[in-house]
Order: sequence, then C-alpha cells, then structure tokens
Amino acid sequence: MSKPTRRKLRDKWRLKKWFSVITPPYFGEINVASIPADEPSKLMGRVVETTLSEITNDFSHQSIKLYFVITEVADSTAKSILKGHEYSSDYLRSLVRRGTSRIDGIFNVKSKDGYVTRVSVVAFTKARVKASQEKAIRAIMRQVLEDKARELTYDQLCHEMVLGKIGSDIYNLTKKIMPLRHVGVRKSKLLTAPVVPAEAEAEGVVEAKTEV
Repeated sequence: MSKPTRRKLRDKWRLKKWFSVITPPYFGEINVASIPADEPSKLMGRVVETTLSEITNDFSHQSIKLYFVITEVADSTAKSILKGHEYSSDYLRSLVRRGTSRIDGIFNVKSKDGYVTRVSVVAFTKARVKASQEKAIRAIMRQVLEDKARELTYDQLCHEMVLGKIGSDIYNLTKKIMPLRHVGVRKSKLLTAPVVPAEAEAEGVVEAKTEV
C-alpha cells in the first residue's frame, strides 16, 4: 500500500467521532458501548450486544444476552431500544435433566403501543409430562403472553420478559398441571415497530410500521 493511501486512511479515522450508546430508560439509560462514526446517520440501525449483568451488576444475569438497536442520535449520544434478548447456549444446556421434559412455545404478540415481538418461552419440568399436560402448559404460556402484551407497552413488556416476571406468572399458573423446575422467556425478537409520520405525530395518529 502506498504512503498516500495510508495517510488517507489515518485522516479518515481522525475525522471520526465517538458516540456513547445508551440503553433505554427501562434498562437504566446506561452507557453500554462507544462507537466511532464520521456521520451520525451511519449509526442508525446498528446493533450492540451486552449482557444483563452489565446493567444490573448481578453476575447471576451473565447468561442473558441483550441486543440494543440504535434509533436516535443527538450530539455524542446514541439512544437505543431493545431489539431482542436470549439465553446463552451454555445456560440452556445446563437446564436439561434426565427424566424430565422440555416444553417450548413461540408466539408473536403485539404490545399496547403497537410493537410486534416474537417471544420464545421454555419450560423444564420436574418429571416427564403427558401430551395433554404439555398442551395445557403451552396454552397457559400463550394466554399469559397475549394478556401481558394487550396490557403493557413495549417498554414494560421488555422489562417483564427479561427480568423474569412473565416466567414467574407462568410458573404460578402451571403448578396444578405439573410443577416446573424452570420457566422463562429464553428469547425475544422485535419484528416491527410503529412509525409516526411528522404530520400525523402532531395529531397523535399512528399510520405506519417499520421492520427493526
């Protein structure tokens, strides 16, 4: 590589500015990353990965991965929303036991404020279940998620999915069918988010959606 080319690369790097990626209010507005960019617009849509333990300072949350997508840039701050989360593969493997059953449920739900999310719930029982019991537990998973989505905003739904409230509600409702050893939202993915056009925003009317 010629010296002029190296110089151009160095100059281009010097022109870049560092931006702090901040989690949304429902995850404490914490700085989780610093990203260089020569134009703020190039940060839009970028995804940053971290763990829940980095936010809560609780090592027991190390197995939960969080993905934040940048949606707004102001000055040197890049604001984000939760794009999704998931259990680490090691943690999932650690939950498997002989003589027990694993029950999975995958559901698309729409929050009160119009965000559509794919939610994957997993339950591990204390003993093997019959087909009828598995069907009943999966039905409870669906009912809890649909009720929550109807009542909660996306912010609130994210908080309850990641921090275990939804899993706890499912656990309590399935006790009479089959005691569970673990149940939780193992993965979530934001599919679409509402978009408010400038002219409709003043009137408070939501007319369109966009993929995230």
